[in-house]
Amino acid sequence: MAIKRPKVAIGFIVAGVLMVVFGTIMCFVVPLVIDDQIVKNTVIDPKNDLTYTMWKDIPVPFFMSVYFFNVLNPAEILKGEKPMVEQRGPYVYRKQCQKENITFHPNGTVSYREYRQYHFEPSMSAGNESDVVTIPNMLVLGASVMMENLPYVLRLMMSATFKTFKEGAFLTKPVGELMWGYDSGLVDFLNQYLPGMIPTSGKFGLFSEFNNSNTGLFTVFTGKDDIRKVHRVDSWNGLTELPYWRTAQSNMINGTAGQMWPPFMTKESTLPFYSPDACRSMELVYQRPGEMYGIPLYRYVAPKTLFANGTDYAPNEGFCPCRQSGLLNVSTCRHNSPVFISHPHFFNADPVLLDYVQGLNPSEEKHGLFIDIHPQTGVPLNVSIRLQLNLYMKKVSGITETGKISDVVMPMIWFEENGYIDGPIVNTFHTNLVVLPTVLEYLQYILIGLGLATIIVAAVVYHKVKVKLPHRIQASIQEGSSNTGPKM
Repeated sequence: MAIKRPKVAIGFIVAGVLMVVFGTIMCFVVPLVIDDQIVKNTVIDPKNDLTYTMWKDIPVPFFMSVYFFNVLNPAEILKGEKPMVEQRGPYVYRKQCQKENITFHPNGTVSYREYRQYHFEPSMSAGNESDVVTIPNMLVLGASVMMENLPYVLRLMMSATFKTFKEGAFLTKPVGELMWGYDSGLVDFLNQYLPGMIPTSGKFGLFSEFNNSNTGLFTVFTGKDDIRKVHRVDSWNGLTELPYWRTAQSNMINGTAGQMWPPFMTKESTLPFYSPDACRSMELVYQRPGEMYGIPLYRYVAPKTLFANGTDYAPNEGFCPCRQSGLLNVSTCRHNSPVFISHPHFFNADPVLLDYVQGLNPSEEKHGLFIDIHPQTGVPLNVSIRLQLNLYMKKVSGITETGKISDVVMPMIWFEENGYIDGPIVNTFHTNLVVLPTVLEYLQYILIGLGLATIIVAAVVYHKVKVKLPHRIQASIQEGSSNTGPKM
């Protein structure tokens, strides 16, 4: 039995070495296998059931919350006094998105149109669509600024037209009509005699173009040939650059369509995307790490330079003519209407904008936009895009409806589009991206640790056996000699 113990110890040493080797190999192989699976499942391909379905139909709940800036002193504003507003809302709408006309191309791209619908959610809202609010009349005040440099006689004629259709500088209507459209004789008149001046030929509303519409023809890379290009926009409506802005850099169509990004992101990565509604590409930057349902994430936010003017941030010069920092002039892609986009309540904007309007209280928590993304896959886990629509208004001579209005960028509404992964998708993500990698990681370290422990214990046993074995053999020889000695 003693002679067999060294062989048993050697066997355990070999087994321990094999466990250490196998665990060490797993340290290198497991990450490669996981990365390879991520690449295979991130490619836009109908064979990838989970990710393709997420890309095609966005199965998670998505909502748009709309807040109106109800004007409290319209008569005083016409006399030149500072506007006073109060926030009303949210009025919450469930957003449904679905990609249609999906066509794959031989060059590794896929084209589609994404259609969107909005459905009012009374239980999630702070009021009903029948609530009445007062906001600036874009038809009157916007058209007035657009006609500022036209001959005086034309401005007089336009003012007479406003009076004919009983249109004033401010509009008091139900939320539902302001959102999705109302009948207007002025709209019909302008479309007949000044076609192209306003963007609608039917009912006029702030979101009348959004419901039951699509965001244009996107062509994006599938990632089949290069995973670093997956979801990146190749063209939009057949364009590889935009016609709206003053510089080639501003007209670039960069990044993705804003729903998913390439995998394997780092803290140095940014989130570039093209937004048809903002008429430009935008880019978010890394802020901090975090967790959601135990899934690791990176939070990306808008840099302060996103809507900075050309004076404060030279690369934005192409988006001018500019006003104060914090405002994006989108008039060039909105029929020259004096419309500006900003963060809600002029968050991260020039503080002077807050001096012109009473009733605004910006904060990062309530008004900053962010995207929480899983860095390994590029899949957003939690999204909150918050933007504000503003109208530049002023006194225009010849158009009496503008009264003595002071020059001001007037907030009209702000909205938040938010959604987060929930339900069965969370469980699938957590299992595949957290549990399974964690189990494999622990398994490789357990194998290495168990292997080393086995080697050490077996080596100690082997050493003790080797040390004691000669003594035992010698003792056995001596004992045998004494037993075979001369008998008395």
